[in-house]
Amino acid sequence: MNKYITEFIGTFFLVMAVGLAGGDHAVLIIAATLMVVIYAGGHISGAHYNPAVTLAVLLRGKCTLNDAIIYWIVQLAAAAAAAFTVTYFKGAAAAPIIIEDTTKAIVAEVLGTFALAYVILNVATAKGTSGNSFYGLAIGFTVFAMGSLLGGYSGGAFNPAVALGASLMKVFDWSNFWIYLVACFGGAILAAIVFKVCNAGDK
Repeated sequence: MNKYITEFIGTFFLVMAVGLAGGDHAVLIIAATLMVVIYAGGHISGAHYNPAVTLAVLLRGKCTLNDAIIYWIVQLAAAAAAAFTVTYFKGAAAAPIIIEDTTKAIVAEVLGTFALAYVILNVATAKGTSGNSFYGLAIGFTVFAMGSLLGGYSGGAFNPAVALGASLMKVFDWSNFWIYLVACFGGAILAAIVFKVCNAGDK
């Protein structure tokens, strides 16, 4: 039960940061929030806070299907709770982010999620980096880098739970929700495949 509570807390604060962060430093604030909740919960749940990451870890063989299903439920519930919390503080977004090019948005989400899941698998699940103390920093800065580089094309979710929360907050348009499901899970699958190819001896 502790790992499910941890996943709820981490996902909640991540999505809340997405909703409340603003200004030129928004991406850095979101990345920093992710970093600190990863350090807080990594030793308990693995600190996925992202259904796509959970899928990648499941395919990598470091998570059971039963845990993955419960993680997904908890992550989405936390995203919804965070969205309602943000709406309480600041109300719904005045207008959703407009995606001008669907293809570019899909590619951006695939690339961003791939990078995030690939880094997580290598710094948090690989034998070669076992016991390191930099995993939270590496993951947080991956979100900062990908959000800064690709966020302008898709909104920079790289996380179906973030996409759900952003849609509930009306930051994202519901008509685009499918983009985040397809692209984020697709990027995670690619990351798991590449990890297993590059780390063939790491079972």
